[in-house]
Amino acid sequence: MEGRIVIIGAGPAGIGAAWRLNELGHADWLLFEQEDHPGGLSASFVDKQGFTWDIGGHVLFSHYNYFDRLMDEALGDQWVQHDRESWIWTHGRFVPYPFQYNIRHLPHDIQWECVLGLVGVRKKGSAVTAPITNFGDWLLATFGEGLARHFMFPYNLKVWAWPLELMDFRWTADRVATTDLDRILDNIIEKRDDVGWGPNQTFRFPLRGGTGAIWQSLAAKLPPDRIRYRARVVAIDSRRHVVQFENGDEVAYDALISTMPLNRLIEMAGLEEFRSHAARLENNSVYVFGFGMRGEKPPYLASRSWMYFPEDNCPFFRVTLFSNYSRNNVPDPTLFWSLMAEVSHSPHKPVVEPDSLADQVLRGLRTTRILPEWCEIVSRWQYHATCAYPIPTLVRDEALAAILPELERREIYSRGRFGAWKYEVGNQDHSAMQGVEVVDYLLSGADEVTIRNPAAVNAPRQQDEGGKTETEG
Repeated sequence: MEGRIVIIGAGPAGIGAAWRLNELGHADWLLFEQEDHPGGLSASFVDKQGFTWDIGGHVLFSHYNYFDRLMDEALGDQWVQHDRESWIWTHGRFVPYPFQYNIRHLPHDIQWECVLGLVGVRKKGSAVTAPITNFGDWLLATFGEGLARHFMFPYNLKVWAWPLELMDFRWTADRVATTDLDRILDNIIEKRDDVGWGPNQTFRFPLRGGTGAIWQSLAAKLPPDRIRYRARVVAIDSRRHVVQFENGDEVAYDALISTMPLNRLIEMAGLEEFRSHAARLENNSVYVFGFGMRGEKPPYLASRSWMYFPEDNCPFFRVTLFSNYSRNNVPDPTLFWSLMAEVSHSPHKPVVEPDSLADQVLRGLRTTRILPEWCEIVSRWQYHATCAYPIPTLVRDEALAAILPELERREIYSRGRFGAWKYEVGNQDHSAMQGVEVVDYLLSGADEVTIRNPAAVNAPRQQDEGGKTETEG
């Protein structure tokens, strides 16, 4: 296409789109960001004490060769490479991740209950049973009653803050490790830990500056006159193809790439015919609490990446040992260490006494043996991500099918974690590639594989050398 392409939002999707436009030599584009920095939910912050924080426990892994090259372009050799070490705190002990392959660490009665549940799943085999209609059904049919009761149900309710019976199950592809009963039994008999599953078993992290350093670096390599910060959109006139800003400016476009939440886009564009569909798009919110400590961390935390918490003896669902990601996340790694805890909430799972939530988190860290009493806390940081996880509800796909094609007929392309509202392709690599691919579509008619076919993207990687999609967090 010819003409001006306007991008709203300088998160991974917006930066990906801008990068691809600049790379292909399309000169007429502008990027607008309401904050004074790029990154969106992948931004980082440094507090007054010199601790670096992310908006949750981001790790960088990839399903795309193009994205790998983009990351190399961003930070060169300024990365720290990690082998994932993740754990689950349950029944008063740490169990290696993934839970289902390491149940040998559980008390014998619980271990046996999980095995019997898996045996029941195998016995059913292809026998006619009730149809799987929701995420809760799928968990039970896949993992059996024991694993579902002791981990899958409580953890997923805690992280999603949404009733499992109101969620779809078709997003799970490379997000949930399924089961192999023979392998699990071998692990029990051989007393073997089995921790190699998943696309993020190895990951990299910026040496300095947190996750936000990636997007700051890429944004800084783009033409500065094309990026406008502190530019808050207040309305979009889809008939006139004009974006209106808080300061009164108006900018015309031929094609608009929006990465703002899709329901907010519908509101700003005043598209009354889509409001009922947009109202069916659901999300949760997450509080992130960062604690910086002086002194030596407990030895058993020395190499851990993150930990999951399914039980109700703490409010958080995940704790990240953030100083383990990079020694530069703390002011002096010989004196300090840090961790981040995440608490989700929604109308279905509201936070009890939000004003005291930080203290509740601190008590939970003590209860679960993450933060011994003797540790001196020298820094506390808090962030509230009001849009954290786009929920794959039972009605999401129907709503998206009604909205996205109609927007595109109006030359509006909603992409990114909340632009496309598809959690299964909502990681940093997915989001950036949604931006890249929509530009390839606009300029050359190439397929947008990430948004159109998530299962193909999340399959084992393909070896495509172009800017198009290859088969990420």
